[in-house]
Parts: sequence; C-alpha cells; structure tokens
Amino acid sequence: MTARGTRRGKSPATIYDIAKLAGVNPSTVSRALSKPGRINVKTEERIHAAAKELNYRLNPMARALPTGRTNTLGLLLADITNPMFFNVVRGAERAASLGGYTLILAESQESGEREAEAAERILPSVDGLVLVTTRLVDQEILELAERKPLVVINREVDGVDGIVPDLEPGINQALTHLAELGHTRVAFLSGPANSWMSCARWEILLANAPERGMSIVEIGPGSPTLDGGRDTLSRVVASGVTAVLAYNDLMAIGLMRAAQESGLTVPGQLSIVGFDDIFGSDFTSPQLSTIRTPLGLIGERAIRRTLELIDEDSGGVPRGISNVPLPTELVVRGSTGRITD
Repeated sequence: MTARGTRRGKSPATIYDIAKLAGVNPSTVSRALSKPGRINVKTEERIHAAAKELNYRLNPMARALPTGRTNTLGLLLADITNPMFFNVVRGAERAASLGGYTLILAESQESGEREAEAAERILPSVDGLVLVTTRLVDQEILELAERKPLVVINREVDGVDGIVPDLEPGINQALTHLAELGHTRVAFLSGPANSWMSCARWEILLANAPERGMSIVEIGPGSPTLDGGRDTLSRVVASGVTAVLAYNDLMAIGLMRAAQESGLTVPGQLSIVGFDDIFGSDFTSPQLSTIRTPLGLIGERAIRRTLELIDEDSGGVPRGISNVPLPTELVVRGSTGRITD
C-alpha cells in the first residue's frame, strides 16, 4: 500500500478514498468500519490501515443512516454552573465511553420551557436522553420517553425509568446529629417550587423531625444558588430556629456567608447543613457539614440504564443493571455544633 499522506488542505477522507487506497469496493469498506468481523480478516486489516493512513474519522450521522443509531447520548442539566453536576457528568461520561457512546451536554438554566426547547433540539441526534434534575412536568417527560429511550435523575415519574438516591439514611443521620447537639427548632430551605427532589426531602424531614422532639419549618421555595441561600437569612432569623438544612450546598454556603456578614456566628448561633457534598463544600470557613449523595454512581447508572433501554428497543439482551440502593450519608464538618452564644 503506498502512502498518500493525510490529505492536508483537502476535504476529509471518505470511504471512497479508503476503498481506492485499499483496493476494495466502497461497500466492503462500509461493512468493515460499521460491522467488524463481517469480512475477511486480512481485508479488514488492510481497510483499517488505509483509514488510519488517511486520518479517516467515522461520521456518527452517516453511520446512523443504515443503522438508525448515532452512538450519541444526551445529558440535559438544570444548571451547568452548579458544582453538584460535576460528578454526575463524570460518571455519565465514564459509562458512555465504556459503552462506545459519545455524550453531549445541554442545560435548561432551571427553566422548564428552556429544557423542553433543548430536548427538542437534541432529540433527533441522540439514541437516548438523560434528564438531570428536570424541571419538566410529568406529561412532558412521558411524551419524550415515548420518542426515545429516556432516564431521569433525581425524579420519579410513573412509567419512566429514574435514578434516585436513598434519601432517608443521610437525612435521618443529619436530624439525629442536630438533636444530639441540642437543637430542637430546625428549618428546611427548600429549592425551586417545581423541584421533585426538594419536595421529597421536605416530606422526609417533616415525617422524622417530630419523633426526635424537633419542630421544623419550611422556608422557601428558593433559587438553588448562593444568592438563593443568602436571601433567606431574614426569614431564618425571624423563624427563631437554631439549625438549618438546605436544599443544596450552594444555598447552605450562601446562607452561611450572609449570617457571618450580619454578625451571627456559625455554628455558635446557627448550625447549617447542606446537601450533595459538592466540590468546594469543604473550602468554607467553617467547613460545611453536608449530606453526601453518590453523584458519580448516579450518573453512571443512569447512562447504563439508558443503554439497556436502547438495546431492549433493538431486541437485545438486557445488561442487568444493578438495583442496589445508592444511599446518602451525613458528612460532619465544622458548620454544625452546640449553641454557645
């Protein structure tokens, strides 16, 4: 085989260029690249060598024409700037890569309307979709699931596969921890009004705080951001609570900053617990106590389940995704303590 270079300055190589260099028909090249093992081994090796020499890259859209597959998955996030999603994305990318898939990201900026628009844009180009902390209503999610294999993270919708961590262990550990420190009046800073996860966390807190002799109030709904937490300070003070559990770490950190700026000591006058254990939650002073969520495993499991749904649609054998619970757990740091001031 004679070297032909990398076609610098020319259009990308095609299967016709590979066929010419390898001395075979274009249809043979197509079979060798899209369905390995279907042709003579030596011929296939010659085709792959020609493809490498020409710096050929298989176009997923072109591959989708005969197979209906793009080997691409969509991951739609509520807020790409929220560190909570970092490990979810990493776990998802790890699972997608192992499955031979490319992962593309989109975000909704905490807007159901933007999320619906983003889903419509990417749905034709992907084999499956994962919604992370979705702001869509159930009916919209069901309609998407009818069109493509779909999995939701941090949400339960009847008829749709969902990956939700076991919230009770971490929340109960946090309540017990605060009770042992002498706190009897607690507040929950809730997240967005349309957040299924915020409602789920509140229901668990509401059911389990009284049995520990604790009263609990909900403050919110609020934006799941630093400013969202900061804006709750006046209501936290007015409520008379001595401890707060926040919807997420960003709100907890925002509240902590606002409290310290106003002269309140943390944890001397106010104990604060976050949720998720995001990157940077231990950068605060004091370091933030938080309920850790196995975010990487959640992202990984969501992608693996999506791939299983894709296989099932094609009549493939189920991959046997694990149903082992993904428990949350309390991480005790410096933002919780006994009332001393």
